[in-house]
Amino acid sequence: MSDIATQLIADPNSFRFDWALDPAGPGLTEDEGLQTAVIISLFTDRRAEVADLPADATGHDRRGWWGDSFAEVEGDRIGSRLWLLAREKKTQATLLKARDFAKEALAWLLDDGIARGVIVATSWMPGRDGVMVMVVEISRAGKPVTKYQFEVFWKGN
Repeated sequence: MSDIATQLIADPNSFRFDWALDPAGPGLTEDEGLQTAVIISLFTDRRAEVADLPADATGHDRRGWWGDSFAEVEGDRIGSRLWLLAREKKTQATLLKARDFAKEALAWLLDDGIARGVIVATSWMPGRDGVMVMVVEISRAGKPVTKYQFEVFWKGN
């Protein structure tokens, strides 16, 4: 499996990533890993469930990708609900929700048989106020465990 590689240059204010250009010629750099798929899965906004919004929330944007309306598999969704936690307080409960949302976003790797296991761990970065660390480990048959670490800049208190 070949994938478009991404250069992890994060802008903490906009949460944007840049694409890596192939130094050998025109086009984007490719890799044999899952880096792009993991980034899209985690940092693209999945549509919020009705239960995710306050009971009095009328007219709130549930976000999500319009293409999910035309998914080949009924109910298939792209992205994560991590965006719902952006203003949550820095608590253990928030870390657990972030972990669960990340696992939900990466579950397709297991469902599609790409990975044998996905482990997600979250923690607050010591000494850096407002930064959550997310470590993702993906196990695939016949390949070493792939590990990604992301620093998520937190807006909450």
